[in-house]
Amino acid sequence: MSTAPSRPPSEPARIIIAMGVSSSGKSTVGKAIGRRLHVPFLDGDGYHPAANKEKMRAGIPLTDEDRWPWLETLALALKEAAGQKGAAVGACSALKRSYRDFVTAKAGEPILFVFLQGSKEVIGKRIAARQHEYMPASLLDSQFATLEVPTPDENVITVSVEDPVETIATKVVKALDHLKTFKRGQ
Repeated sequence: MSTAPSRPPSEPARIIIAMGVSSSGKSTVGKAIGRRLHVPFLDGDGYHPAANKEKMRAGIPLTDEDRWPWLETLALALKEAAGQKGAAVGACSALKRSYRDFVTAKAGEPILFVFLQGSKEVIGKRIAARQHEYMPASLLDSQFATLEVPTPDENVITVSVEDPVETIATKVVKALDHLKTFKRGQ
């Protein structure tokens, strides 16, 4: 698996979302990117309504209808944070293209998605080794079943989950030439 970003982003974005299945490292990578850019990080997990969390805790996969309000709330929060600080980073599974398109439309501006790509075997080991507030390992199959891998026409950088977090963050930040003013101390 290549460790290089798949290609430069096609549209400059001040909102960056680390995306992928559960346990792919979205929050860890998103925080690292946010630290390097000195901008806010918003974890999508914190924007799920209680009903979604309860459903997942019970081992029931979310439906599209469950996700739309959550995605809208997160998109608006990212837009507000980017408006206040010039840029913002989030973590969100964004498993389907329709979800990525929806979040982008609700934010009203381009979003760069950082797709954390990994095999079911590697990510399965990660999810088995962690404790999550509401996401059981039993839902990983549904995550992979729902995942629509981003295509080259999307505003995306694809990176391997097997790369060190700081390596991924460095690659992503280097691809964000339009945000150079945020790259202090690099």
